[in-house]
Amino acid sequence: MMKKTESKKTLNGKSPPELQTELEALLKEQFGLRMQAATQQLQNTGKLKNARRGIARVRTLIHAKAVQA
Repeated sequence: MMKKTESKKTLNGKSPPELQTELEALLKEQFGLRMQAATQQLQNTGKLKNARRGIARVRTLIHAKAVQA
C-alpha cells in the first residue's frame, strides 16, 4: 500500500478521466469489501475505512478540477 502523501501526489497528476476510472476501481473494491464484511470473511476491517477515504479523496480531486476548468 502506498503512503498517503505518495497517493495524493500520484492522484494530483492524473487527468479527470483517469480519476474517474480510479474512482470506479475504488468503488468496486469497496463493494467487494462490504460483501466480505457481510459474510464474516473480512479479517482486516481497516480496509473498508481506507477504501472509503480513498473514494472521498478521488471525488474531492474530481470536483476541484471541475471547478478550476
